[in-house]
Amino acid sequence: KVSLVRHHGRGIFAGAPSPLPAGRYHSLVVDPATIPQELEVDATTDDGLVMALRHRERPLFGVQFHPESVLTPDGPRLVDTFLARTGGGR
Repeated sequence: KVSLVRHHGRGIFAGAPSPLPAGRYHSLVVDPATIPQELEVDATTDDGLVMALRHRERPLFGVQFHPESVLTPDGPRLVDTFLARTGGGR
């Protein structure tokens, strides 16, 4: 399933188009009421499902879709940005 993910260009989404087509292979979602203060919603679907979170102070990111999927055309850009922001690309 492909969902359109809307974001504000922060964190791993810097430079990525919004909305961003993203491949999803399950229906698992985060309940917004359970998100701790340390985390911030970075992306959602049009119907309000949380698709990405990031830590407010640390380089920690989580997505609820598959950036490595062929269904996510901008996935390689997201992975590259993730590696650059977390020091994993060194």
